[in-house]
Amino acid sequence: MDISKIVITGGPCAGKTTALSWIQNAFTKKGYRVLFVPETATELISGGVAPWTCGTNEDYQKGQVRLQLVKEEIFQEAAKTMPADRILIVCDRGALDNRAYMNDEEWARVLDALHVDEVSLRDSYDAVFHLVTAARGAEDAYTLSNNTARTESVEQACELDDKLIAAWTGHPHLRIIDNATDFQKKLERLLTEISSFLGEPEPMEIERKYLIEYPDIAWLESLPKCEKVDIIQTYLVSPDDRQIRVRKRGSGGHYIYYRSEKRRVTPYRRVSVEKRLTEAEYLEMLGSADPAAHPIRKTRYCLADSDAYFEIDIYPEWKKQAVLEIELADSEEEVHIPEGIRVIREVTGDKRYSNRALAHEMVPED
Repeated sequence: MDISKIVITGGPCAGKTTALSWIQNAFTKKGYRVLFVPETATELISGGVAPWTCGTNEDYQKGQVRLQLVKEEIFQEAAKTMPADRILIVCDRGALDNRAYMNDEEWARVLDALHVDEVSLRDSYDAVFHLVTAARGAEDAYTLSNNTARTESVEQACELDDKLIAAWTGHPHLRIIDNATDFQKKLERLLTEISSFLGEPEPMEIERKYLIEYPDIAWLESLPKCEKVDIIQTYLVSPDDRQIRVRKRGSGGHYIYYRSEKRRVTPYRRVSVEKRLTEAEYLEMLGSADPAAHPIRKTRYCLADSDAYFEIDIYPEWKKQAVLEIELADSEEEVHIPEGIRVIREVTGDKRYSNRALAHEMVPED
């Protein structure tokens, strides 16, 4: 049984309700049993429990996150009992959406009260898809008339959209669907991104990679939509035509573990299959580490910029350069490098800059 749990989130008037209907139709036809975890805020507020009826907003948010997690657990346990090979659990917003409605101190107290950490909470979802508010790029379509709970002005909608993206930044599979096309094409792009993540028709990964000048770390860490993640990546003994690796990923002493198997198809495309591991499974797999490859330790800065999601890898051995990567839905998609990042050259397909090559022998700095 293959169970995937994804989040559909977005700013006000982004098309989320219609998107959920499209997902139901598209993936049911592909043979998935599609389950929907309803938006928790709507349930609570329609029942009279709201930030303005509770003692404080923090009291409300604490209850909303708790209910969100209980619902997701029930859906996951129910999914395991269903006679289906492939199940897609779609969360209408996830637990990290709540962070956009609190300051850092309130959010820390909520996590502490629920005995959870942000890394485990954020990365408990397999993928996150953010639909950008119509207030940014499709202002003519922005309306308050189809949702009585929506009161945000265009400026407030854009501000909330940014906060939601910032809340999810750091997730390994965050995709941002902007308003560069009309609404139908926007939803088609969403379905393409979900299909690509699920491996439909096969688990293909498309990426571009750039060698960049060593970035200003203080500047990166000051950006609201940038999140620092520590990674230890270990290659296992594997056939010549593929790479098998395990990864420890997280921050602040909290980690999630993965096993990835990848096979290169073209310089831009590779088949990639990823599985989440328990800590015990991860430690057991380290026993099959390739003795010819040393573990790669790096600091990754996940950066959301202009509705694109970049990953900047800082290696401790390098003092003058770093690597920037972006995953794409189409190899022909135009890439706009964030301002403040200076590209030395593109190294997509250059095997010297593959992580496997770096694990065997660190590429010297230019």
